[in-house]
Amino acid sequence: MSKTSKKQIELDEKKVINQLQKNCMENLDIFAKNCGFSRQKVWRIIKNLERDKIVWGYTAIIDNDLLKRKHYLLLMKRNAQKINQKIIDILISRDFEDVVSKLGVTIETSSYIHGEYDWMTTFLASDIVTAKKFCELVKTNYPDTFQKIELLETLFDIKRQNVFNPNSTKIRDVI
Repeated sequence: MSKTSKKQIELDEKKVINQLQKNCMENLDIFAKNCGFSRQKVWRIIKNLERDKIVWGYTAIIDNDLLKRKHYLLLMKRNAQKINQKIIDILISRDFEDVVSKLGVTIETSSYIHGEYDWMTTFLASDIVTAKKFCELVKTNYPDTFQKIELLETLFDIKRQNVFNPNSTKIRDVI
C-alpha cells in the first residue's frame, strides 16, 4: 500500500471517528453525508475500526440530574511501594464493580494516570454519603496501596464525551 493511500485511509478514519464521537446513533445515510462518503464506505470504515479495537464500544450520554444521580471524581495517589499482584488482579477484574454496584455506585471510568495522582475513577452515586462509602470501600479493598484519596463532585457538565449539554444555560444557576 502506498504512503498516499495509507495517509488517505487515516484521514478518512479520522473523519468517521469525529462523526462517531458527535453522534454514533446518527442515521448511516446522514452520517455518510456529513463525512462526504458513501454509506458503504462509512460502514466499512466503522467495521474496520471495531475489528482493530480502535472503537471499544458505544454509550449513551444520560442526564444524571433527571435520574437523581450525582457524578464524582476520585483521585488516588499510590504509596511508593510496588502494588502486589493480588491488588492488580482486583483492579482489572469485574468483581469490584459487582461489589460497588450493591452500594448503588456505577463506575464510569477507571484510569491509571500520570501527574500528582496515579489513579482516577469517575463514578455515579445517589448522594455524597454513598460516594464516601465508595471511598471507604476503595481504602478497604486496596489496603496500604493509596496514601492519598481525594473526592470531587461534578456540579455541572458543559460538555461530556464530545457532546455539549443541551441544558448548558443552566450553568448560570450553578455559578
